[in-house]
Amino acid sequence: MTESVVNNHDRASTFELSWRESIKKFDDLLAMELNFLLEKAPSRIAEAIRYSVLAPGKRLRPMLAIWGGEAVAGAFETSLPAAIAVELIHCYSLIHDDLPAMDDDDLRRGLPTCHVKFDEATAILAGDALQPMAFEVLASRIPDPSVAQKAICRLAQAAGPNALVGGQADDLRAEREGGNEELLQAIHARKTGAMIEVSVALGGVLAGCSKEQLVRLSEYGIAIGQAFQIVDDLLDVVGNTEELGKRAGKDCQRGKLTYPGIYGVEASRKAASDYTVRAVQIAESFSSQGENLMRLAKHLLERTH
Repeated sequence: MTESVVNNHDRASTFELSWRESIKKFDDLLAMELNFLLEKAPSRIAEAIRYSVLAPGKRLRPMLAIWGGEAVAGAFETSLPAAIAVELIHCYSLIHDDLPAMDDDDLRRGLPTCHVKFDEATAILAGDALQPMAFEVLASRIPDPSVAQKAICRLAQAAGPNALVGGQADDLRAEREGGNEELLQAIHARKTGAMIEVSVALGGVLAGCSKEQLVRLSEYGIAIGQAFQIVDDLLDVVGNTEELGKRAGKDCQRGKLTYPGIYGVEASRKAASDYTVRAVQIAESFSSQGENLMRLAKHLLERTH
C-alpha cells in the first residue's frame, strides 16, 4: 500500500475507535437518564423501553448532536440533552415502524423487535412513552429556557406530521399506490432526513451557534441524511441480514419506493457519493472542529450495515 493509503486507513481506524468510545460514554449516560425517567413506570413498559433504547447500535443521531456541538466549540456534555432526546425519538419511531401495521419487521439491531420480544400493545405504549420522555429531557436538562424552547420546537417539527410522521405516511402510501422521483425525495427528506438534520442542528443550538453556523449545520444534516438513506436503500439490495441486523431485501419484497428501484444501483451510488462530497465540504468549513463530522460523512458512505 502507498503511504497515503496507509495514512487514510489509520485515520479511519482512529475515527472508528473514537466513535466507539463516544458511544460507550453516551450509552452509560443514556442508561442513567433512563433510570431517572422510568423510576415510577410499570416494570413491563420500563423493560420494553430499556430493551429497545439500549440495544447496541451506531448511535448516529446522538453522535451527530454531540459532534454538531463540537463543531461550534461545545464540549461533549454541552449537547448531551439533544443527543439523548433525538435518540429517544428515533427509538420510538423504530418501535412503531416495526409493528405489523407498519413495516412488519421481526428483527432490529440484530435482536427481535419490541413487539416480537414483548407484544404489540406493549410496543405501542413503549413508543408512546418515548416521545414525551424526549421532550422532558430537553425541558429539564437545558439551563437556558430560551434555548430549551428553541430545541423543543425544532425537535417537535422534525418528529411531527410535516416531517418524520408524514414521511412514514407517504412511505406506506407508496407501497400501495407506487410513486415517482418527487415522492421518493419527499419520503427521504421527511422520514430519515428531518431527524438527521435536527440532530446536528440541535447540537449546534445547545452549543450556542450563530445563525450562520446553524444554516451550515442544517445543510450538512440535509446532505448526510440523503446520503445515509440512499446507502440504506442500497444495502437492502446488496447487503446481508447478518451484517445489517435486520432483514435484507425487505424493501423490495414490500414494494417500497427506493433509490435503486427508481435510478438503479450505480446511479444511486453516485448520488450518495455526491451528497457525501457536499457534506464533507460543509464540515471542512468548521476547520479542525468539524473533523468528526467530516470523518462521519465519509464513513457512512462506505458502511456495510
